[in-house]
Amino acid sequence: MEEAIPLEFWQGVKEFNRGDFYACHDTLEALWMEAMEPDKRFYQGILQIAVGLYHLSNQNWNGAVMLLGEGISRLNPYQPEYFEIQVTLLITQAADLLRALQQAGADQVGDFVDVTQKKSLQIQRLDSTS
Repeated sequence: MEEAIPLEFWQGVKEFNRGDFYACHDTLEALWMEAMEPDKRFYQGILQIAVGLYHLSNQNWNGAVMLLGEGISRLNPYQPEYFEIQVTLLITQAADLLRALQQAGADQVGDFVDVTQKKSLQIQRLDSTS
């Protein structure tokens, strides 16, 4: 029997997609702390990407680069999809941003703050309704 996806997860997805990364962190952290594998690692991967974007919004290049990289690594085994989420698409978007940040360097972090405000990273459902 397939386990139902918790409503709190969808709340965290909505928070992520509207750029409220701190709230997303709080919502998903509560799920992550109680979860069992393999869900626990999945939550942690999304959490880390959200926190990376939060750091980016605060011009913290080191935090953004570190957490985006860790989140991508944690989500890799969940491709192409998990929990009705297009994981490959999320990883691709996060990896593109990470690569651009690394190439630009810490001194240019301010150029990327708009990325978080424009919500260029989105968690997409398989049915693309989110």
